[in-house]
Amino acid sequence: MKIAFIGTRGVPASYSGFETCVEELGSRLARRGHEVTAYCRPHHVHYPLPAYRGMRLVKLPTLQNKYLDTIVHAAISSLHALTQGYDIAFYCIAGNSPVAWIPRIAGQRTAINVDGLDWKREKWPRLAKKYLQWTERIAGKTANVVVTDSRAVQRFYREHYGTETTYIAYGASAQKRPPGTALQKFGLEPRRYILFVGRLVPENAPHHLIDAFDDLDTDMKVVIVGDAPYAEEYIASIRSTDDPRIVFTGYQFGEAYQELSSHAYAFVETSGVGGTHPALVEQMAFGNCVVVNDTEENLETIGDAGLSYHGADGGKSLRQVLADLLSHPEKVEAYRAKAAERAAQVYDWERVTDAYESLFLDMLGGEG
Repeated sequence: MKIAFIGTRGVPASYSGFETCVEELGSRLARRGHEVTAYCRPHHVHYPLPAYRGMRLVKLPTLQNKYLDTIVHAAISSLHALTQGYDIAFYCIAGNSPVAWIPRIAGQRTAINVDGLDWKREKWPRLAKKYLQWTERIAGKTANVVVTDSRAVQRFYREHYGTETTYIAYGASAQKRPPGTALQKFGLEPRRYILFVGRLVPENAPHHLIDAFDDLDTDMKVVIVGDAPYAEEYIASIRSTDDPRIVFTGYQFGEAYQELSSHAYAFVETSGVGGTHPALVEQMAFGNCVVVNDTEENLETIGDAGLSYHGADGGKSLRQVLADLLSHPEKVEAYRAKAAERAAQVYDWERVTDAYESLFLDMLGGEG
């Protein structure tokens, strides 16, 4: 099959979960003999070679704007795709659904992974939220197939839009690394810090973890991995803490991210919106004890392999959960084992690739 990935910033992954999905899924499909193309935005992807991990890279221009960057690049990529003879054009995020019909003009089949309910994010003004809700509603009409990586989101699409979707889990892999330069750089010791990974935006709520740590009597640290564009005011507010135990690392990828993930005492997913959070399933694959904001999607992800707190009260109930874990390291060890086992059973990238490959073949009537 000739498969194109459209709608992300591109690979090598250096931003968020969908970029990681394209890299992990696309590279595995390429190893299985498929011709894979990843469309990239040149202001995000500076990799100089024309191919990466078996995937052809196509860099096309866009408008570097908070509201237009993604959809403009997806539209330009879709027009380029018309002449490329792809079998499958795979789109990421519901916001790209208005252009997912374009490759169909040339007889190509299109699928879109709509992710979570993006309109719930606080960063969007009212008009943008309305637009995103509209893109969710039309996704089942512009694309041949709609994919969700969360059963909760799947139910939402069925109940609110009458759209039947295909559920395929997000994948996770973990390459554990010994303590090294990343821990040294940030003054960390193995198993002596609580980890957060994600974009530093209000709906991801890293302030829950910072607030929860205020009254905890511990010399452990909190490590906040991530950053975000267009969120300067919020980032400044959480960085204003004078607690020396709070460590901000900025974005970390590759070996540094793997090292930080390999030696955490526990991981906290504070986000209150979205579908399956890639960082959460990755941390489960690393065998970390995970604590999540009690959204339906987060609870679905962890099953019985993690702990939760009541996100509506901010850091108050999270503080109680963390205090209990700090006092009971044997409990932490038990949940590490549970998380690793669930990740291996549910979120393995090879199984995810099997599911996507089967879906794409079905979309083509079983032809390879």
